[in-house]
Amino acid sequence: MKSIILVALIGIIMGVIYTYGFNNIYNVAKISLLPTGYAPVMDTIFSGLWYMAAPLAMYFVPTPGSGTIGELLASIVEMAIGGQWGALTVLEGLIQGATNEIGFFPKKSRYQAFSWSSVLTGAFFASIGGFVPSYFLYGWYKYSIDLQIVMFITGVISSLVFDGVLVKLITNLFERSLKPVIQ
Repeated sequence: MKSIILVALIGIIMGVIYTYGFNNIYNVAKISLLPTGYAPVMDTIFSGLWYMAAPLAMYFVPTPGSGTIGELLASIVEMAIGGQWGALTVLEGLIQGATNEIGFFPKKSRYQAFSWSSVLTGAFFASIGGFVPSYFLYGWYKYSIDLQIVMFITGVISSLVFDGVLVKLITNLFERSLKPVIQ
């Protein structure tokens, strides 16, 4: 029961952060790039921020499925409180959460170890899980090949930086703060 409540809390908190934090920063940045023709790149530059609920849920509840449920709940909350992408947010959250778990699945020991390699592998696959549906749903395939390549590369980098490195550093801080000091 505690695990369910913890994953739900992570999903709720991240959904609120997505809607009132990341979405607003993204919108301002995207508007600023409109005159350049590179505004679509903002879709991928910030994409890693929206994948963070999954690894955080997996860190606190190290079991298969926790990342998928955490990201799904975050996307439901984001949609419910007025996220700008509407119901598609839920589909994307489900896909992003499930693909993030690829770095950890199928061994429960990988969830418990929460290693750099698992986190970064999960982040890489989350970027793929975010890019592919968006490519078709939002018509990215209509962009020039050069722009598509830039969007793919920035999406992978964003995911590795935010969903991978940043989340791992955050969880490392939790590890240090929760361990007793032995003198």
